[in-house]
Amino acid sequence: MTDAREPGADRVRVVVTTDPELDDLNSMLRLLLYSNEIELDGLVYSSSMFHWAGDPARGVAPFRWPPAGARGHIDQAIDAYARVHDTLRVHDTRYPAPGDLRALVRDGNIAAEGDTREATPGSDLIADLLTDDEPGTLVLQAWGGLNTIARALMSVEERHAGTPDWEALRTRIMARTVLTSWGEQDSTFADYIRPRWPELELRQVATVVWGYGARQVTPLATHRFYSSAWTREHVSRVGPIGAAYRVWGDGLQMADGFDKEDYFGLRGVGREELEARGYQVFFPVEEPGAFISEGDSSNFALHVANGLRSWEHPTWGGWGGRQVPDADDPHRWGSDGFSMDFSMPPVDWGDAARWVPAFQNDFAARLRWSVTGTYADANHAPRIEVTTGLDVTAAAGERVVIRWRVEDPDGDRVGVVAWQYREAGTCPSAARLTRADDAAVTVHVPADAAPGQTVHVILEATDEGEPPLTAYARIVLTIADETEE
Repeated sequence: MTDAREPGADRVRVVVTTDPELDDLNSMLRLLLYSNEIELDGLVYSSSMFHWAGDPARGVAPFRWPPAGARGHIDQAIDAYARVHDTLRVHDTRYPAPGDLRALVRDGNIAAEGDTREATPGSDLIADLLTDDEPGTLVLQAWGGLNTIARALMSVEERHAGTPDWEALRTRIMARTVLTSWGEQDSTFADYIRPRWPELELRQVATVVWGYGARQVTPLATHRFYSSAWTREHVSRVGPIGAAYRVWGDGLQMADGFDKEDYFGLRGVGREELEARGYQVFFPVEEPGAFISEGDSSNFALHVANGLRSWEHPTWGGWGGRQVPDADDPHRWGSDGFSMDFSMPPVDWGDAARWVPAFQNDFAARLRWSVTGTYADANHAPRIEVTTGLDVTAAAGERVVIRWRVEDPDGDRVGVVAWQYREAGTCPSAARLTRADDAAVTVHVPADAAPGQTVHVILEATDEGEPPLTAYARIVLTIADETEE
């Protein structure tokens, strides 16, 4: 049986650039739990408008940067991962060796906000990947600023501009490289990348659902997954990776000294007292032990091989949210419905709130793997195979039967729910779905569907294990042209 969680045929390589925000540490810890499914080619420290290391030679003081000699958040995460690597391999032998991960770590451009003055080990690593002969897509993720990526592109231009092969190389790089970022945390995309690399795709993956404001934009029913009770039971008390995960009131800081925006580690202090001490309380104070943020996880959640196929097109959507075209830039995509206006009532901003229970339960299960040395003593996601195919051509008004098979590696019972993901499809009308048995659904294609439009049907296969885990299959029905024979 085909595993619905396996990556697609297109080889996707991922480089992460990241600044030392507390949510970047949390995202890095989760990323390493998915390193069995994501091909990591670089883990690079970078600066942003919120964090930089400083440059004494230029009189630039550090800002919200760990003190010299302290281990950075990438290294902290790998240290925790190294302690449980052997146990994780009981559950999936594809987990990379800690030494292999350490070999990917580089310092990028960290001296100042938007720093691109000189090539760095991190920018050189990216520049080499941009110009290599490996097949497939290269994904460059900016969890902080885009400046180290910009410096890499500058180095490529400096090395090759004016050579006979330059235009062909530049075209190839733009065709096979995708940038993802949580906003623009410096000006280098606008100032350099877009003017010099006009067809380079940028997916903005900002979703509040993964971040500091998650409780403000998600349904009340999902808030238990951010609570101190759930986080203590399923994260903080579960091995070295869970213990390294930042939570409210944990007594930690991002850097030395007073930082008016870093009040998350304080315990037993309310909003009024925090403000009296000079803190800028931009999100409500939560109970000790509760979820703070891992906002940058939407970058790599696109690549988790759960069957949603969200990486295949920005508009398809999945755990990392769903992107929509930019009105002014045909090679740029923004997060659907994203807003930082928390005066609005809770909505599914970023189109990611619907997935909260599934991705939090999956996180909890992988943390449990890290401390469970026997495969049978942990839960693992079911596998679903669509026997009638994932990509189907259909006529307007046609009835299409979708059939599947499900297996669970632990022998748990699995229930399958089928639904139309209307936001992901381009057919504006609703398709009617009817079930005749437990392994098939009939899709009644809308009679007014136009040629070329698509209908997306999602199968959710959820087991009865602890925690319950979900695998997906996405079937894309494309409406045929009636004139075609």
